Amino acid sequence: MTASTIVPIRWCGDALELLDQRALPDREIRLRVNDATQTAQAITDMVVRGAPAIGITAAYGVALAAQRAEDSDWPQRLEDAIECLAASRPTAVNLFWALARMRGVIDRHRTQREAPVAALLDEAREIHQRDLADNLAMGRYGSELIARNGTCTVMTHCNTGALATGGHGTALGVIRSAWEQGLITLVHANETRPWLQGARLTAWELQREGIPVVLAADSAASLLLARGEIDWLIVGADRIAANGDVANKIGTYALAVQARHHGVKVMVVAPSSTFDLDLESGADIPIETRDSRELTHQGERRVAPENVKIFNPVFDITPAALIDAIVCEHGVIEPPNPTSIARLLGRT
Repeated sequence: MTASTIVPIRWCGDALELLDQRALPDREIRLRVNDATQTAQAITDMVVRGAPAIGITAAYGVALAAQRAEDSDWPQRLEDAIECLAASRPTAVNLFWALARMRGVIDRHRTQREAPVAALLDEAREIHQRDLADNLAMGRYGSELIARNGTCTVMTHCNTGALATGGHGTALGVIRSAWEQGLITLVHANETRPWLQGARLTAWELQREGIPVVLAADSAASLLLARGEIDWLIVGADRIAANGDVANKIGTYALAVQARHHGVKVMVVAPSSTFDLDLESGADIPIETRDSRELTHQGERRVAPENVKIFNPVFDITPAALIDAIVCEHGVIEPPNPTSIARLLGRT
C-alpha cells in the first residue's frame, strides 16, 4: 500500500502551502500562509479541513510563529499563537492534541533566549509523517476487517482521504487499501451538504485514484441501504469519547441508524489522537455551528427567505451502540465500549 499522490499540506521553508479545498474540483489552487494568524484563518475558512489535517496544519502554524518571534518574549508570543490556532475549530480534538505536542517542545526550551524554531519544525514534521504512517496502518487493519466477508460495496460520508489527513486517508484510506487488494467493487459517496465535501472532494479523490464511485444525494442513502446495495458504511471521526460515541460530519448519526435498521455494518476509522478519553460520552463533545449563509445562499444567490432562523451544526454524535468497529493505528476495537477502548489504547 502506498500513500496518495495528493499533497494538501506542504512546508516551503518559510511558509506553509495549502491546497485550497474550497476551489476543488474546478481548480487546484495552492495558498501560502506565512504566520499563525493566517494559518488559523485558513482552518476556520475551510481551506484545510479534516481532523488530522487540521492538527498537522496547526502544528506548522506554531513553527511559523516561532520563525517570527525574534525577541526574548518569544514564549508569550508562541502561547498567543497557540491560543489563536486553538480557537479556529472547536470540535476536532486532533487540533488540541497537536498543539499540546507543540507546547511540550516550547516548555522544554523555555530557558533559551531564542525561539526553538528547528525543534518546533521537527515536531510538526513528525506529526505529519506519523499521521501518514498511522493512515497506512489503519488501511491494513480496515482491509482485514472487510476481508472477513469477501468483496463488497461500501458507502462513505464527507471526505476522509488524503485531503483530510497527512496522506492516504482514514476511512477513505481503508477504502483505498481495500480497493488495492480487490476487496471493494464500488464506493457510494454521499454529497455531504452544505459544504458538499463528498461531491467536491471524495468523488474527486476516488476518480483520480481510478476507484469506481457513484455520487448520490444525501437523502438517497436510505434507498441504497434498503435495496441491499451496501455492505459497509465506512466513516471518519473528529472526536471519540471514552465510551466510543463518535462526533463526525452532520448526517453520520442518521446514516448509522439507517445502517443498523438494514443490517449494514458501520466502521469508524480514526487515529488514536482523535480519542478524547477525558470525555465520558458524546454528550460532552462540543458541537460546532457555522455561519447561516452556508444554508441561505448558493454562492451569491439567496435560496432561503430573509430572516429565517437557521440551524447549521457541523457535526452530530453517533452512539457507540450503532458502531460495529472502530479502527485506529493500533488495531480494531469491536465492539467499541469503555473497556475495549481503554484496553487497546493502553489505559487499563
